[in-house]
Amino acid sequence: MRTLLWYPIFAVTLFLTAPLLLIATIRKKSMPERDFLKFTEFIVRQWALIQVRTSGARFHMAGMENIPDEAVLFISNHQSNFDIAVFLALIAKPKGFVAKIEILKVPVLRTWMKYINCVFLNRKDLRQSAKTILEGIRILKSGHSMVVFPEGTRSKGDSFGEFKAGSYKLATKSKVPIVPVTINGTYKIMEANKNRIKPADVYITIHPPIATADLNDEELAALPARVEGIIRATTPKPQGSAPHPANFLKKV
Repeated sequence: MRTLLWYPIFAVTLFLTAPLLLIATIRKKSMPERDFLKFTEFIVRQWALIQVRTSGARFHMAGMENIPDEAVLFISNHQSNFDIAVFLALIAKPKGFVAKIEILKVPVLRTWMKYINCVFLNRKDLRQSAKTILEGIRILKSGHSMVVFPEGTRSKGDSFGEFKAGSYKLATKSKVPIVPVTINGTYKIMEANKNRIKPADVYITIHPPIATADLNDEELAALPARVEGIIRATTPKPQGSAPHPANFLKKV
């Protein structure tokens, strides 16, 4: 029953944002960039909140106090299609994503993602991938945070794929802190059920930031393994985790 509810709501609510997208497009040239980003972030976050609430999943957050005020690169494992919605809905800091180029095939959604400073990676085209990384570095230097999933694809379970070391260049070249994030359980909402939607307990752990501005060569070489180790080591139910207000249909 929840599956029959979630997919139409996903499509209908995305379609209903189209008039707001038109307004955003018209106002893009005349609005200050900060105001434009604030407007688009708010719309996208509210849409994502609807998706996570409708799933019926119970989200438990730990480490929200570890997010600094400055721009950061969130580096996270990747279990599910729900991971992007989780970041958008439950972590209020404005952020773009390093997303797969396939998202550009989804009308409306692709434009909203462009407007919140997402970049789109084609791993089959090395030249295009390099340009995407450079664009991500530029966005981070401008003071806007980003999210990258270094596995490159969903694990669809509680295992981990290979973490691509190139993802870390976004932080080391822009000199922004890395905030490791561990996601446990999003795959249980969709992928574990052959894309049927079922409620599940999801645990999100936000780890303390890692400064990258003054790392020496040895520390830079060890950085990927250091971050990956932090993400992998988190227990399924991290100490200090608490239900997120989105579980109770409250505005966050």
